[in-house]
Amino acid sequence: MNTIMLVDDHPVFRCGMATLIRAEPDLTICAEAASVDEALPLINQHQPDLLILDLVLAEGDGLQLIKHLRTQGSKLPILVMSMYDERLFAERVLRAGANGFINKADAISNIIPAIRRVLKGRIYVSEQVSELLITANVNGKNSQGSAAETKLSDREMEIYMMLGRGYSTKRIAKELHLSPKTIDSHKEHIKEKLNITDNNSLIQRAVTWMMSN
Repeated sequence: MNTIMLVDDHPVFRCGMATLIRAEPDLTICAEAASVDEALPLINQHQPDLLILDLVLAEGDGLQLIKHLRTQGSKLPILVMSMYDERLFAERVLRAGANGFINKADAISNIIPAIRRVLKGRIYVSEQVSELLITANVNGKNSQGSAAETKLSDREMEIYMMLGRGYSTKRIAKELHLSPKTIDSHKEHIKEKLNITDNNSLIQRAVTWMMSN
């Protein structure tokens, strides 16, 4: 029996995924969590065979959790499941150490094949993104497309997403264990890359971006 842990801050979505997974005779859910702080002790306690993880959590974010686990030497297979654009985030999560990315819109029909592929030690992304990654590798280019947000580093994207969720500089600093001054520095870099001149415009753009993804 393969054990799976779900980390997502939407209880209804977790319930739906758990029902789909438990319908398979060789798969079961061993634990659920809504935040990074909840997830870490449960991972250590249950030692799941696979972690299914959302990028945006009640506290912290999935990319942060992936990097923490890999820094600690964990080999736990991780499948990211998110509503955000696969073309923008698939390469980021794979680079951070995840083993696959599936868009929530495709989850009902593709979650079981994705789980089985990752459990076999293989990478799972959609066919479209697989082609983008291969083409980018051949051409030596970034696979994420031409949107300005693709210029942001992983840390800048984390902060951008938190701004889009209405987080203050102080709260972002607390969640990322950084100083407010460091967050302000990252915000300046984000504004420069997005060609934005003031903080209000940055927040407005971040909120609009979050709502459209």
